[in-house]
Amino acid sequence: MGRTARAKPAALAPSPWPDVRSNDPIGEVARRFAQNLRQAVGSRSIRSVAEASGVTHTTLLSVLAGQVWPDLETIAKLERGLGVSLWPRHS
Repeated sequence: MGRTARAKPAALAPSPWPDVRSNDPIGEVARRFAQNLRQAVGSRSIRSVAEASGVTHTTLLSVLAGQVWPDLETIAKLERGLGVSLWPRHS
């Protein structure tokens, strides 16, 4: 039996992703994660960040665009590669 399909992160927040706050609490965590990631990438190239983190550039682009839910391994690799915590703090 397959798993129920879930909405992509960007579908849980108004456009433009990830600039507008989501009313969905899980969507808001995903949105803030994407914002933190975008800020951490800064002016570096996507390919250089992907290489430093050990993820593919397509994965990095998909996470930034809210098209995929990053798994724990991807989150850990990005945090280690960028040297920052990306997971949003509870407010």
